[in-house]
Amino acid sequence: MAGSSHLMALLVIPGVLAASSIASKAYAQSTSDEASSKLKTRGPAAMKRSDSMDERPSSKIRASRDTARTDSPAKPEDIMVTGISRREAMQKAPVTASVFTRQQLADARVQSVEDLIAMVPNMAISQGESVGTTFVTLRGISQVRNGQSPVAVVVDGVQQMNYRQFTQDLFNLDQIEVLEGPQGDLWGRNAIGGAIIINTKQPTNKHQVDLQGQYGNGGYRVGRISLRGPLVKDRLYYDLNADVRDFDGLLYNVYRDKTVDFQTEYSARGHIKAILTDDLVADFRAGIDEVRGGALNAWYQGTKLQPGTCNPSGSSYSSSTFSADHVYDTFCANNGGLNTRDIRDASFRLTYTQPWGRVTNTLGWMKLNEYFASDNSPYTAALDGTQSQWRTNTSWEDELRVTSSDRWKVKWMFGGYFLDERDFLSTTSATDTGQGIARVSTTPLFGYAPNPTNSFFANSDHNQDFALFGHLSYDILKNLTADFGFRYDWNDLSQYVSPDSTAGVPDGCSASDGATCKRERWFRQAQPKGTLSYRLTPQVTFYVDYGIGFRSGQFNQSGTAAAVGLPGAYDVVKPERANTVDVGFKTSWLHDKLRINGSFFDTRDHNSFFFLFNPSVNAQILVNIDQVHLTGGELSATYNPLPGLSFFANLGYTHSSITKYSYNPSAQGNAAPVVPEYTVFLGTQYEHKLFRGVNGFGRFDMTSTGKEYWDPENTTARTAFNLYNFQLGLTAPNKKWRFVGWVKNFTNKRYNSEYDSYGWSYAAEPRTYGGSFTVSF
Repeated sequence: MAGSSHLMALLVIPGVLAASSIASKAYAQSTSDEASSKLKTRGPAAMKRSDSMDERPSSKIRASRDTARTDSPAKPEDIMVTGISRREAMQKAPVTASVFTRQQLADARVQSVEDLIAMVPNMAISQGESVGTTFVTLRGISQVRNGQSPVAVVVDGVQQMNYRQFTQDLFNLDQIEVLEGPQGDLWGRNAIGGAIIINTKQPTNKHQVDLQGQYGNGGYRVGRISLRGPLVKDRLYYDLNADVRDFDGLLYNVYRDKTVDFQTEYSARGHIKAILTDDLVADFRAGIDEVRGGALNAWYQGTKLQPGTCNPSGSSYSSSTFSADHVYDTFCANNGGLNTRDIRDASFRLTYTQPWGRVTNTLGWMKLNEYFASDNSPYTAALDGTQSQWRTNTSWEDELRVTSSDRWKVKWMFGGYFLDERDFLSTTSATDTGQGIARVSTTPLFGYAPNPTNSFFANSDHNQDFALFGHLSYDILKNLTADFGFRYDWNDLSQYVSPDSTAGVPDGCSASDGATCKRERWFRQAQPKGTLSYRLTPQVTFYVDYGIGFRSGQFNQSGTAAAVGLPGAYDVVKPERANTVDVGFKTSWLHDKLRINGSFFDTRDHNSFFFLFNPSVNAQILVNIDQVHLTGGELSATYNPLPGLSFFANLGYTHSSITKYSYNPSAQGNAAPVVPEYTVFLGTQYEHKLFRGVNGFGRFDMTSTGKEYWDPENTTARTAFNLYNFQLGLTAPNKKWRFVGWVKNFTNKRYNSEYDSYGWSYAAEPRTYGGSFTVSF
């Protein structure tokens, strides 16, 4: 099927281009006839005006305009939202969105999506057991371990295919948009909570070099280089980036006398942009990311140690003493955790532009390998056992999108999407003999005396997603617009269970009879969305929309549900569906110096995901919470009273309530897990001339995260906490160089980034500080 899909894509693209050429000629002819008729009726004056109009600039002219736009500071009216069906000015776009410009991202030191999340209302993230494991929550729609992200991430028009790509470093950021609420009508399954749209700087006819160095506590060191410019003027451009990031760590294992949160990362990305004709542009991108660091830095709160040692006392603390506020940031495990992740990705994008609209085809490919291993619970100096997990993923996708010109009263867009994903996952527990952890990937080591395998769960998943989508936008009045989008996803998921698994092997499954080892399930969902927007004045916009979001179902590892032996735990996880109503407003005041935006949402979430863990067999399970009701809203404001001075603030609030939970009906009425009650982000920034060629720069911001429960039973909550961050530095007025000193978590607040209801806690990063120097020429 994958081969036929490649062939189909190759056949469809030329056909669409040919059809577009015919449509272009027809459009040009009709436009010419209409213009000629109007000129005849209007007379010579109109003809003179028409002769001076540039109907459609060439690619060279468009490139020069882009250069002019990106080289100057963005004005509020110039900031565009690009992640919806058409480009729209931020203050007029009918969507709840946080948009950050190039300069705002640089001022906030954003170098990955993780750095951005605290700046977005009703969005939170927890760092889990490995570099590829993060848990994102947006408007109460949460991610759990081994589950897909609730947001789509799109980088330069290419959608990330696996949630483990989320934490990669980003280069040459031009703009990031976070769109809140279901965006599945445009970005498909898993955009149930929203979408993150990342646009990078485009290479131009100007050669440019950017260099950056950073140094901080805990042995934090970063070196970055970016090169971009023309290979052939006006026709062929390049963009090359690389960085090395090294961190010795700040969290300590007192038994091993080593840090546990160390990490080294190597990243490189390249981009070739070719202006093939005035109508056709090709973009080729490729990247590599390699990480090696610590893993699963957890502490089991039931552990009672002998005084002054890392050895268990033989008794345990009662679970009644467990708390999400108890922070353990020193460790005792006799085995150190290790995590490695390698990602390779590439994409090829063709954009064909005509007066009537644009045709875009995007082909993407990604390969990921990730491994982690660590001591097992309760993580002491005793021989507690070991655990490991191996995952490899190879995916490719193709999207064809045809979009009309914005000049038409009725604007439209349609297209199709295909994803082919092959994923292998194995999870192992083993006996700890004090001789280290043996690496297990596809085959268990039952007879390996130094570290014999006890339990082994392994499966190969083949996931294919097919989607058709479309969008209509109609200007009912000059200031009243209706939008309707629709997408339908067909998700075919098949799983091959390894006959070597210690549980859950289907009857008759063996290496010689693979057919009986396979199971298959289809998940289907329509994702409509309707929006009505009204521009009361050029400075005031209201909008209301209703949409359905979808997160595909999946298989648990075969046998883990049986191994856990709990009611409501099944081998198949049902798909999640969220129905959301969103009402919002956007306003500008004082000649655009003050912007105040707000929104309210009501979501009925069906079959949200929750993670369960059984340490005795290292079984990891996802279960469904039948129904959750989410209500809340966002309020944001920015004020720029003087050149160089800005104030910014946003507030997000989410009230969550479990209305049905078959697994444990007693939890009905409780708050949903992993949903902060509120988020607050506020701060100020000032830049002022000190003397010729040198400006002073200062920034303060504060983030506040509300109370958060970690299980449907609301066993314990992490109480609200605040983090304070400072920057102070010097910069050139033209931003060609900058030196900044920074402090994150200034008061060294101790809190858990993640907590498991069984009593496992993960300490968050303590205070960090350092300096960075950037120069461009």
